Amino acid sequence: MKFSDGYWLPREGVTAAHPAEVLDVTESDDGALEIHAPTRPVRGRGDLMTGPVMTIRAHTPMPDVIGLTLTHLTGGHPREPAFDLTATPPGPASDPSHRLSLVSLDDEHATLTSGALCVRVARSGPWHVEFLAHGRPLTSSGPRGMGIMRDSDTGGHYLREQLDLGVGTAVYGLGERFGPLVRNGQSVDIWNADGGTSTEQAYKNVPFYLTDAGYGVFVDHPGKVSFEVGSETVSKVQFSAETQELTYYVIHGPTPKEILRRYTALTGRPALPPTWSFGLWLSTSFTTSYDEETVTSFIEGMRERELPLSVFHFDCFWMREHHWCDFRWDPRVFPDPEGMLARLKAKGLRVSVWINPYIAQRSPLFAEGRALGHLLRRPDGSVWQTDMWQPGMALVDFTSPAAREWYASKLEALLVQGVDCFKTDFGERVPLDVEWSDGSDPERMHNYYSYLYHRTVFDVLRKHRGEGEAVLFARSATAGGQQFPVHWGGDCEATYASMAESLRGGLSLGLSGFGFWSHDIGGFEGTPTPALFKRWLAFGLLSSHSRLHGSSSYRVPWLFDTESVDVLRHFTRLKLRLMPYLYEAARVAHEEGVPVMRAMVLEFPADPGCAHLERQYMLGPDLLVAPVFSDGGDVAYYVPEGAWTHYLTGRTVTGPRWTRERHGFLGLPLLVRPGAVLPVGAHADRPDYPHADGVTLRTYGLERGAQVTVRVGDVTFTVVREGDTLRASASEPSAPWALAAGDRVAWAEAGTGFLTLDTVEAD
Repeated sequence: MKFSDGYWLPREGVTAAHPAEVLDVTESDDGALEIHAPTRPVRGRGDLMTGPVMTIRAHTPMPDVIGLTLTHLTGGHPREPAFDLTATPPGPASDPSHRLSLVSLDDEHATLTSGALCVRVARSGPWHVEFLAHGRPLTSSGPRGMGIMRDSDTGGHYLREQLDLGVGTAVYGLGERFGPLVRNGQSVDIWNADGGTSTEQAYKNVPFYLTDAGYGVFVDHPGKVSFEVGSETVSKVQFSAETQELTYYVIHGPTPKEILRRYTALTGRPALPPTWSFGLWLSTSFTTSYDEETVTSFIEGMRERELPLSVFHFDCFWMREHHWCDFRWDPRVFPDPEGMLARLKAKGLRVSVWINPYIAQRSPLFAEGRALGHLLRRPDGSVWQTDMWQPGMALVDFTSPAAREWYASKLEALLVQGVDCFKTDFGERVPLDVEWSDGSDPERMHNYYSYLYHRTVFDVLRKHRGEGEAVLFARSATAGGQQFPVHWGGDCEATYASMAESLRGGLSLGLSGFGFWSHDIGGFEGTPTPALFKRWLAFGLLSSHSRLHGSSSYRVPWLFDTESVDVLRHFTRLKLRLMPYLYEAARVAHEEGVPVMRAMVLEFPADPGCAHLERQYMLGPDLLVAPVFSDGGDVAYYVPEGAWTHYLTGRTVTGPRWTRERHGFLGLPLLVRPGAVLPVGAHADRPDYPHADGVTLRTYGLERGAQVTVRVGDVTFTVVREGDTLRASASEPSAPWALAAGDRVAWAEAGTGFLTLDTVEAD
């Protein structure tokens, strides 16, 4: 939201009050600073009697993270919900050595330090707040930055902050956004919407941004937060919310990976999805006609063509029309759901079904939910309803524990039948003219609803399938929603432009703390051309998760052309052989918060050539992927420093430089980072095999004296180059292993306590 009319004037109807100077500072028992700042200079006692005073509390939830809480009036009721944050417990007040923060007060400054990060507030002269790391300035807020903003036209009362943006600093994140990856120059409202992938609206809004200047910022407000990223004042990032109190955290890195590690330690890290979920998912598509015979024909068609399939997904019409959701198989189409699910399981498949948090009026659950008080109500006590999407539909009130249990019980019946996971669609269109059962503020619940929805579904899966076996295919999200993977990109079109915007959205989401992401291969709206479908197959199978899905047309490859079958087989087998590598990247996402699909800036923050790259990415730490966005196969991509190796051909490309290539449908730029040791699996028919069983370690450009550690499941390999030979050992005895250097493969025999492999000549 913009408040100014150019640099000098406020927008018509807007008045502003900014902290002018520090009146006093006190240190609390928990090591926080409380600062009182009048909004007019204090020249005499008369200046102490009028005008608003801002209270600013500086505090720390964990090392290298500092929060500022800005408060104007405190007499209102507490507003819920609030993000569930994880803080490091402080030590006893009586023992300062165990505190998370260190406070320093002198005549010039009040300083709070946490780890290498500190916030310094000027106690003399004009208002100024500065964040520093190791003594180096990161960002600051000056005399006209922080403020109380009132809009007489709307009656709105906003708190605003402006943080300086250094020259050349790039800003990323703010959720899954489909425009340019670098947010500079953009206006962004954190407000979930069902808007597709081609506008400024987003399904997954996250009030967190990351910079390449050593810090990130998380605004701890679950409702609407408006960001002006160099778009109102071009040298500042501005954020504001309609509230009396607003907290934001500055998170020190210094690297983008470290920023993500600390941000996800604060807001939650992703669960580790089950291994089988990384295989290929095939959907019925949305409005297509299907029954068990159709489903079986797809599955048999995949088997006959030797196309490995892991999950079959039933989209909306597994339930009867106008009954979404009643969680009952349409008896006209699926008269024997238990038998059908058993037959699918006998083929080695997992099963996913589509759900949403809405209850149509014709669903028998509508009357049940209304009688039990589980449906969202208007202020007059009536059930909130709309005809948009489903006739007379209502929303489940997930603020009620009883409503959550009721909804979960309906899903439990499906799990008993044999369903393995759920596509949790929707959750963005949440109204404001309502009363939540727990008294939550409607504006704050709009985005947060997605968190409660997905937590409810994920918890029931975890309860009935066990830890490590729960997985969703979710569309909506906000901060903290990364704990419930996987998320997919929503309704994209069957065009190259939409394929590119989907990639931008996924990279942006990864820079917002989400570890796992997918998209509809071939595009959702419309039917892709055979060429587009084949290009999207390569991109889709080199993503965290891979799903064939469309709107009004099927996505089985033989309906496009014969070559599509070959392309799908090629890239599915490629992904399955890469599972030892990919699942280790998944473990890192789970334990550290670093995503599987990574924007180039995340791996190469010191390379200015990577700052704006949005048509290529790193898949894990060592594979560079550049999808092809043209029928003819022409592609331009950037290669960072070093001699990179094309995984599919063995050809090398030395960077830093841009390069142009042309690829057929069975290829694309897939390059291995110099110095990498890539574990390649022995199986190409499924993702859930013992990844260390028969694994091959491929080395790429190891320098003399280099030592690389590679984890594959429970086994840790160490590869060392000694002169012109390579040696590898494993952390525990196991079956024979293979080691490859270039095209030369060595076999090994198990020893006792570790594995000694034959040495092979290094390239």
